[in-house]
Amino acid sequence: MSWGKPARRRTAAAPARGGAAPGKPSFALRSGFVAGVFVLLGMALVARAVHLQVFNTDFLNRQAAARHLRVATLAATRGSIVDRNGEPLAASTPVDSVWVDPPQVLEAPERIPALAAALDKDPQELTARLTRNVGKHFLYLARHVNPAVAARVAALDIPGVQLMREYRRYYPAGEVTGHLLGFTNVDDRGQEGLELAFDNYLQGVPGRKKVLRDRLGRVVEDVESIDLPRPGGTLVSSIDLRIQYLAHRELKAALQQHKASSGSVVVLDVTTGEVLAMVNQPAYNPNARGRPDSQITTDALRNRAVTDILEPGSTLKPLIVAAALESGRFRPTSRIDTNPGVIRVGSKDIEDKHNYGVMDLATILAKSSNVGATMVAMQLDREFLWNSLARLGIGRLSGSGFPGESAGVLPHFQNWRPITQATVAYGYGLSMTPLQLAQSYAVLGGSGLYRPASLVRLDKPPIARRVMAPETARAVVTMMEQVIGPDGTGQQAAVAGYRVAGKTGTARKLGAGGYAQDRHTAVFAGLAPVTDPRFAIAVIIDDPRGGVYFGGQVAAPVFSSVAAGSLRIMAIPPDAPVVPDGKAPLTIAAVAP
Repeated sequence: MSWGKPARRRTAAAPARGGAAPGKPSFALRSGFVAGVFVLLGMALVARAVHLQVFNTDFLNRQAAARHLRVATLAATRGSIVDRNGEPLAASTPVDSVWVDPPQVLEAPERIPALAAALDKDPQELTARLTRNVGKHFLYLARHVNPAVAARVAALDIPGVQLMREYRRYYPAGEVTGHLLGFTNVDDRGQEGLELAFDNYLQGVPGRKKVLRDRLGRVVEDVESIDLPRPGGTLVSSIDLRIQYLAHRELKAALQQHKASSGSVVVLDVTTGEVLAMVNQPAYNPNARGRPDSQITTDALRNRAVTDILEPGSTLKPLIVAAALESGRFRPTSRIDTNPGVIRVGSKDIEDKHNYGVMDLATILAKSSNVGATMVAMQLDREFLWNSLARLGIGRLSGSGFPGESAGVLPHFQNWRPITQATVAYGYGLSMTPLQLAQSYAVLGGSGLYRPASLVRLDKPPIARRVMAPETARAVVTMMEQVIGPDGTGQQAAVAGYRVAGKTGTARKLGAGGYAQDRHTAVFAGLAPVTDPRFAIAVIIDDPRGGVYFGGQVAAPVFSSVAAGSLRIMAIPPDAPVVPDGKAPLTIAAVAP
């Protein structure tokens, strides 16, 4: 008998200590299995890496390039515009624009206030704008910022905020050439004037290059150049900046003196048809466009010299006289009996300020006789008169190519009534632009040759078209010289030391109820010098309200100043005889060499 614990009986089902339970893998087996799996995975990874790096290199390179290699555009410089002597009128200067990747910027919203401060924007508005464009990866925040702003933005080094190099147009002469040159938009595309007319020529061709960008979109390396940018062409305009400044100054002073609403001056080179000056008032400074304080109105943008039309009034009378001489019915010595100083056409009485009696054609121009001009015009065949005016460019484009140019209005002769033919004689019932008026006078100064107007400098004179006999043109110019004489209406157009010829005009403005009695357009057109005409100048002052309104009082002095300055600038020698006080003209004998 044993008094201790009974010994636990080992059953057959209990495994021995340290042994494996029947049906379960041992620890060593499990460890080996796991190790085998890792070995197989490693081998698979190695095989995959070998496959990608050795056998699929091109695919990987293409994928990397698709994610980091980009083609960047290289901005091309827009061509410059210069005057005929090479003085700059329009040039493009490099500037920076700020753009962002909205999703990246919004990842760090705490930095938006600093960005807003650098751009002088409201932080809340900037945040709202970024949020509205969160689906985009390119958004301009500011275009053409000044260098100080660009430096502040660059110093912030905010992920997703980048600077882009662009170009901005600058006009050194400001409002002096504003109407002629026009302007470009923020993308450097021409919108008005010569900038629009020659936009394709001035535009450069952008270049391209491959760049490597990091995950924040920043360029980290230039890979290769694809195409170099090609700058636009340089446009050499016909303008002489010196004469342009002169005409601008004189026109602006005249408008202020006579309290006029607007005005234009055009100076043409008679020998080539080139426009040497073209100015308008009111004017605008194209450099000020887009500024918050800019007050440029749509009305101020018009180049009135080519877009606005006017009834030329008595400045048309020399063209009527030229048609009369061309008809063969009149000679320079022909005399017209205008007694009693009034003529009835239909139901309308046409009268002069005084009864001038019997006059020759030169006196009709000097006295600006409406009756005399009407009597001359009524004796011409209406189709012949219409053709004579049309050949001078009235009712047709001048050939300048300026955007928005008006052709004027010359009603067809088949629609003329007797009163139409009568009023055309003294510049009513038809209309023309200031440029057309100067161009028609250039025909007279150019011995009857018509040349298209040009706003670009010509290397040689264009092919001219004869529209008038040279003796006719010279005879009319001689007659117009008397308009500047002591008995003419254009005495204030005289230029010391030079013989000049021209014609005054004072046209009533057409309103809703007919022609107004108290609103006028003062006009003067003329040539200088008479001996060998070089300049054809047209001056238009619209609606002067300073007490005087006649063309001889308002527009003629502007012609005198512009002509005198232009003659000096071009170094054209005086052609008037030297007249000492109280003595007869002196004849200057030629001095033998």
